[in-house]
Amino acid sequence: MTTTNVSQPNFLGISPAVRRAQTAMQRPEVQAMLRRLSEFDLGIFMPHQHDEQTGDFQPLPYDVLQVESGCQVSFRNRDEIADQTDRFLPVAWRWLDGALATAATCEMVTQEGTDGSGMLTKHKRPNAH
Repeated sequence: MTTTNVSQPNFLGISPAVRRAQTAMQRPEVQAMLRRLSEFDLGIFMPHQHDEQTGDFQPLPYDVLQVESGCQVSFRNRDEIADQTDRFLPVAWRWLDGALATAATCEMVTQEGTDGSGMLTKHKRPNAH
């Protein structure tokens, strides 16, 4: 899969920040970073959300985290999640104020392994009906 050409007419409404991120993927230095990241099973993530009324792409504010819980994505204030490291596993990061910061998390559940050898961490799933 390749990235979309954001100069196409149907992408005129994309914000400058989202357009910049999309365009950056064509730059050799960004692709070199991606090759290096792939050695650690990491990739590149464009932190974003969508306007609730229009569905338009918007940059993800720095005080908001993308949260996956029960296979549903929501957006929550960073302060609500920050101290719950036993419950939310960071899965995407960004650079913020000169330091590593979480951009997205997955809610997890921990349960004892069936053989008693330790704790298993699993993705939190919705309740089955």
